Amino acid sequence: MNHRIGMMVLSLFTLFAFSSYDGYAGFQDLLDSAKKILGQDEGLTESEIVKGLKEALEIGTSNAVGIVSKINGYYKNPNIKIPLPDDVQKVEEYMRLAGFGNLVDDFELSMNRAAEQAAPEAKSIFWDAIKQMRFDDASKILNGRDNEATLYFEDKTSARLTEVFKPIVGQAMSEVGVTRTYKDLNKKAQTIPFVDSFSFDLDQYVTDKALGGLFFMLAAEEKKIREDPAARVTDLLKKVFTSK
Repeated sequence: MNHRIGMMVLSLFTLFAFSSYDGYAGFQDLLDSAKKILGQDEGLTESEIVKGLKEALEIGTSNAVGIVSKINGYYKNPNIKIPLPDDVQKVEEYMRLAGFGNLVDDFELSMNRAAEQAAPEAKSIFWDAIKQMRFDDASKILNGRDNEATLYFEDKTSARLTEVFKPIVGQAMSEVGVTRTYKDLNKKAQTIPFVDSFSFDLDQYVTDKALGGLFFMLAAEEKKIREDPAARVTDLLKKVFTSK
């Protein structure tokens, strides 16, 4: 940062030294641009920009995790509800006609309950990524697309989240009855003519859908902070996003 400031000051001094009074307006425009680039137009330092972004992301990730972790956080949200796997959807009509509709419904509900139960584990992983954020990351996020922070998290946390989430989802599915219901459903499916047994990784399926839903909600929280001043609940957040 000091090197950047030094180079900017040297450039401005050179311009000023060789400019006439009539060139003052051009000089002022360049100065204003320099201040904005350096985050100084609203008295923002590099550390304030990074701290402000970290505050925003801590709030956003906490909100997103909190939303999906509630009962029906997945199941009653049409944007992130975990649907029946393709193998099951293909034979759903036959299963219902054969009188197994309640079992199909229980299976779908239990997958979503497992995701809701596992979701809180994401918070600490998100916050670890926030702690590692540098000024370049913060600057890119602040000036980027509406979902730039979400893309940052996907890049930095997806592998770790999958690694941590999958066994937790597996345990949660056991606790809420997904695994048992799936086995019962698969057994019933095989009693229907022309219906093959299911063959997919249930733990991986629920893990992928659960994380996809979590990132979807994180993007929604990020957009809210960018666009809605009321969502900027600290003075520093207001200062950083107003000066963007």
